[in-house]
Amino acid sequence: MRALGVIGRILIGAGVVILLFAAYQVWGTSLQEAHTQTALRHTFVSDAKSNQLELALSQATAQDKLPTGPPAVAPTTIAPAEGQPVGDLRIPKIGINQIMVEGTNTQDLRKGPGHYTGTPLPGQSGNASVAGHRTTYGHPFYNLDGVVVGDPVVITTVQGVFVYDTVKSEVVSPNDNSVLKDTSGHMLTLTTCNPRFSASSRLVVVAQLAHTKLFRGVAAADPTAKAPAPQTAQPTSGALGGASDGQVLTAVLWGIVVCGVGALVLLMAYFFRRHRWAIWGAGTVGVLVLLYFFFGAVTPLLPASL
Repeated sequence: MRALGVIGRILIGAGVVILLFAAYQVWGTSLQEAHTQTALRHTFVSDAKSNQLELALSQATAQDKLPTGPPAVAPTTIAPAEGQPVGDLRIPKIGINQIMVEGTNTQDLRKGPGHYTGTPLPGQSGNASVAGHRTTYGHPFYNLDGVVVGDPVVITTVQGVFVYDTVKSEVVSPNDNSVLKDTSGHMLTLTTCNPRFSASSRLVVVAQLAHTKLFRGVAAADPTAKAPAPQTAQPTSGALGGASDGQVLTAVLWGIVVCGVGALVLLMAYFFRRHRWAIWGAGTVGVLVLLYFFFGAVTPLLPASL
């Protein structure tokens, strides 16, 4: 009977750890993303060093302040380095206010929405494409299914403010790359996983450039000039995240530390019964802190998804 009791406690403990890990994926990763977004926004504004940009960002969600002029197209420029800020993405309908970064690999999307490398930048000619998480790391695209035809998507870059009007929303296969193909128009494609908490399909929102306000010093692109052909872009899929041996070792070491500290707390509570409640309290706090770092080390080993 004692053996069954020990096994039962182990199973209960394992269940609690699994529940805590699920909570970490939803809330813990969001705290990390929020901290990263704050740093990215500071970098984006300070690197631009433009009063025009700061003013545009402060007005980006006010409908009466949005650009209303014809959709002048920004000239083609080189994209920022991977993981660096691309622009400010806002969708007033669903309350999105995020800094986009360049790239859509696992590390990039943990920072915020990621611009598909190889597609045009927002505001430029072609099909600018952006991916974002829907359930973890701040879940910026959690309510993307709430965006309907006619809803504006406002993107501010160092070139200007670009307002796209949504033209359609659809669900496609997670391996359907056709939604990222270049177009002759001035389009924006947003992608995320579907349904929530799953990556069995892909939700796609397509918008068309409707209004533009180019900043001073930025000349509109020649509408008759052909934009350079973009590189082939691949959407983030449900493939493995490609964890390195070092990441595996780190996760294992954190697991050993958590188990060791947990066992130490149990032993101390057993031998010092007069103080067991104090030991349980302090030990629980310590183990929870270690679990946070353990979960952070385990997460990169999981299959990548949105």
